[in-house]
Amino acid sequence: MTRWLDDDEQRTWRDFLAATQLVNEALDRQLQREAGMPHTYYMILVALSEAPERSMRMSELAARAQSSQSRLSHAVARLEERGWVRRHRCDSDRRGNYAVLTTEGFAALAAAAPGHVAEVRRSLFDVLTPEQVGHLAEICAALRNTLEQ
Repeated sequence: MTRWLDDDEQRTWRDFLAATQLVNEALDRQLQREAGMPHTYYMILVALSEAPERSMRMSELAARAQSSQSRLSHAVARLEERGWVRRHRCDSDRRGNYAVLTTEGFAALAAAAPGHVAEVRRSLFDVLTPEQVGHLAEICAALRNTLEQ
């Protein structure tokens, strides 16, 4: 038997979808305008910057960026063209590839980060009370804990 959403749940669901889409669009616009890159590229650069030796297997990077391997491969190719990322084969597994953040890529990320953080604050945290931020953290953790299993 289907458990249909009641009116409050339906309203909450639609507000959640709209809010997440609007925040993502605001972040993408800001990064395109100020750094010349889409939010997806920024997320890839961040993931690589946080990895040991700024290097990550492409399959792991795809999972971290919540992207298909083919879509990630296309994005990494664009980042290679900019000189921000380079690829190399895995020595132990000839089918595996690594993406490596270059010095130029790290510089591009460092230049983009202040504007990105300002937009995250403007679009999300500045409109919430500290109590709401705490609730949002709990909600997001509950969703991740359930969905990442």
